[in-house]
Amino acid sequence: MATDPFLREVDEEYRREQIANLWRKFGGLILALAFIVVAGIGGWRYWQYSQLQRSEAAAMRFEDALQLSREQKSDEAEKAFAALAADGPPGYRLLARFRVAAETGQGDAEGGAKAFDALAADTTVEATLRDLARLRAATLRLAAGESGPAAAELERIATPTNPWRHSAREILGLAALKRGDFEAATRWFDQMAVDRETPQGLRGRLEIYTALAAGGPVTATP
Repeated sequence: MATDPFLREVDEEYRREQIANLWRKFGGLILALAFIVVAGIGGWRYWQYSQLQRSEAAAMRFEDALQLSREQKSDEAEKAFAALAADGPPGYRLLARFRVAAETGQGDAEGGAKAFDALAADTTVEATLRDLARLRAATLRLAAGESGPAAAELERIATPTNPWRHSAREILGLAALKRGDFEAATRWFDQMAVDRETPQGLRGRLEIYTALAAGGPVTATP
């Protein structure tokens, strides 16, 4: 037992010597690695901060452009959205591109449809949003009087697994009502009725649509 303090001292001295040897061999490398880690963390924090600042600035620009649109200043709104689509963060660039197409479509249906076509053809855009762009393009063309290709595009979107099918079916049903094709209108409205995922708000409108389709053509009385 008397030798325990001596053994402990020898053991501690040995450990100190080992650490000193390791430091002489690898001290420079350890310092370099520590510097890289600290610099990396600092750089990451700065990048996060700069991204946050950029996102907040883009959000303000987007809201300003929306306000211009609410005030019916379509040309100014379109320019503001176009500027954001050119140099904003990725998420806001995409939102701005959709808004540019929508603003264009208010005064130029085919121009807006072509802008939505460009979004639909962009493979960097998520597939669901590309279908939304197809829906918007077809809707503009259908409203402008084009029936064939626009209706066919909407029918492809109206399939049971497409998340935009409810809007596509509603537009197709209304278009059929407008041209007096009550059988086709009823077919689209029936698909909406049996789909368990049809939104509640749309179901409320569906009652009116179904009644109009069932009533058939209105005959004017003298």
